[in-house]
Formats: sequence, C-alpha cells, structure tokens
Amino acid sequence: MTTSRSPVAATLEKQRDIQNEVARADAASSTGNGDRPMQAGARPYPVPPFPEQHQAKPGEEARLDPPPLYDAPFYKGSEKLAGKIALITGGDSGIGRAVAVLFAREGADVAILHIGETRDADDTVAAIRAEGRKALAISGDVKDAAFCRKAVAAVVEVFGRIDVLVNNAAFQVHTADILDLSDAHFDETLKTNLYGYFHMAKAAIPHMGEGSAIINTGSVTGLEGSKELLDYSMTKGGIHAFTKALSGQLVPRGIRVNAVAPGPVWTPLNPSDKTPEDVAKFGSKTPMKRPAQPEEIAPAYVFLASPHCSSYITGEILPIVGGY
Repeated sequence: MTTSRSPVAATLEKQRDIQNEVARADAASSTGNGDRPMQAGARPYPVPPFPEQHQAKPGEEARLDPPPLYDAPFYKGSEKLAGKIALITGGDSGIGRAVAVLFAREGADVAILHIGETRDADDTVAAIRAEGRKALAISGDVKDAAFCRKAVAAVVEVFGRIDVLVNNAAFQVHTADILDLSDAHFDETLKTNLYGYFHMAKAAIPHMGEGSAIINTGSVTGLEGSKELLDYSMTKGGIHAFTKALSGQLVPRGIRVNAVAPGPVWTPLNPSDKTPEDVAKFGSKTPMKRPAQPEEIAPAYVFLASPHCSSYITGEILPIVGGY
C-alpha cells in the first residue's frame, strides 16, 4: 500500500530543491568572472591595482600613471554644438579636458580656466585646436570674484559671447576626523567649490542668451556623502541644490542649468589627495570595480550642453557612478 506525501512534505521538498539549485548557482558564480572589472566601452579601460603614486596639489595629468583617457577616439561628432562658445573651469585636465575635446569635436570654440597647470593647459589647448576649433587658456583662481569677472570679460572679448558654462574646478583633500579638519582647509574647499561656481555663473550669465546652458560638476559624494570627505561632500551637495535653484531663476531667460554627478574618475584630483596605497586601488569598490575614465563622463556634458539633445531638461542631477 502506497502512502501519499502530505502537502507540507511536498512543499518542503520543493523548497529544498530550490535551495540546492541556488546553492549550485552560487558555487558556479564564485568560480566565474564575478570579480572581473566591467568593460562596456569602445575600448578597454585601465583597472586597479594602479601604480602607487602621490602628487602635490593641484596635480598634473602629464605625471599620472596610467595617463587618463580623454580623447574618445571612437566618438564621432555631429555638430551638436556647432558655432557655440564654451567656457570650462578646471579645463586643463581630467573631466574638464575630456569635455573640452568633445565640445570642440561637436563644433564649439572652447576657453579653459586653470589654476596654474601650464603644461596640462597647453596640452588641452593643442587637443582643442587639433579638432579644428579655436582655444583660449586663462590661469587664475575661481575663489576670486574679480578674476572670474576678468576671465569672462576676456572670453567675451575674444569670442563675443558665452553659450555654455561648465563649472568644474574643485579642491579636495580627505580628512578622516572632523577634529582634524582645520578652518583653513574647510574654507579653501567651500570657497573653491561653492564660491567659484557662484562667481562664474554670476559673471557669465549676462553674456549668455536664450538656448545657453550651464553645467555644474557635482559628485556621488553630494548624493551619498563620504565620511573622509566631509567638507567636499558638503560642497557637492550644495552644488546640486545650487543647480536646482538657479535653474528655476533662469527659465525666463531660456538658460538651462543641470549637473553631472560622477563617481570615482581617474584624474589628477585623486592622486593629489589620497595616499599612494589608496590610489593603487582607486575605484575598485564600485560595482564595475574600476574608476571611470574622463572620456566616459564627457558625453554627458555634450548631451546637457546641446539644445538638440536636452532642450527640455533643466534642474536635473545626472549621476554617473559605475553602478552604485
């Protein structure tokens, strides 16, 4: 005589079968490629570990190993910014350089501001001109409102107007404990990252017309915070709020204001902040297990700058954070 199983026993057997199936899948994935850094671009990108290195502020792209990838050789321009005039702070290296190159490839003449990295600035100017566009480099400190006004006036004198302002210059140095964060350090971060954006926007807006755009560089730290970048996280969160508030003010003028919030990006900013040991594993904690290269971030700025792509977008924060 056969005894049929109870419904409870059948359910338990089914659940254990599912449990065993998942365990087999977990075991298979642990020996697979789950820890491999993600490569989804047109070319492979460098992955940690990187050579241990450290630079004095502000950091030089020419000395970074491996060199940041900024020229996006597979990116084809299509006149998205034809005839436009762009001004980019922190445009000598990193994200700023990559944005300058793609703006030029899309038909814009580009002015860059930098704080004194002459070699990097010269390389960026050469890259802009190689795209067939005009370039201008100006050295100075965006904390200084008078410099921001003079820089804008110089760009307008050369090019006649400003169509796109990219606020990108930044200061970052980690501090593990708030008690070690000096007033001078806090002041330098806030005045560079917040005052600089304010001064540049205030100086540029009178020279911008309907259809113009302002793009601010925020950060994942402004969205999530970073315990070792207390002051920097504050400024990036402030930049996000500034973006939203200013966008509302400028709707009547027809000027769009947006922000890009990157995660870790391989630029001189980080090796001039972190310890050599931390630089070696920079970006490894992202889901993609590597930092972005500047050329992976720059197309977002093209998108937000071009009236052909984003005419109905203002007051937005676009995170590019490697899968967080």
